[in-house]
Amino acid sequence: MKSGDARPIRPCRGEIWRVNFDPTIGDEIAKTRPAIVVSSDAIGKLAIKTVVPVTTWKDWFTDNLWMVKLEPDEANGLENVSTADALQIRGVALDRFIDKLGQVSSEVLDDIAAAIAIVVEYQ
Repeated sequence: MKSGDARPIRPCRGEIWRVNFDPTIGDEIAKTRPAIVVSSDAIGKLAIKTVVPVTTWKDWFTDNLWMVKLEPDEANGLENVSTADALQIRGVALDRFIDKLGQVSSEVLDDIAAAIAIVVEYQ
């Protein structure tokens, strides 16, 4: 639960939340940053959600098939041009979720799902 909040945190598929990724090891994505919930709302019994972290967009990401470019808008709550980094997909405990920023469209969620497929099935 969020500190001082009596309601349990319930991140849903397609929502963007600020998530505390620390501590990390090696090249794992670190610090508190936005992340997009990609796990199904109907799957799982543990207090864990699967997320794709979001980082600031860099032009050299263009050729990375696992990166989905995100333009900031009112719906997603992002402040800068960003990218969903499907290579960094991970399960995180609900205690790591801080606050909801917004939500991505179903089209963006489909693009992220395709990027995840590339990460796990690319040949």
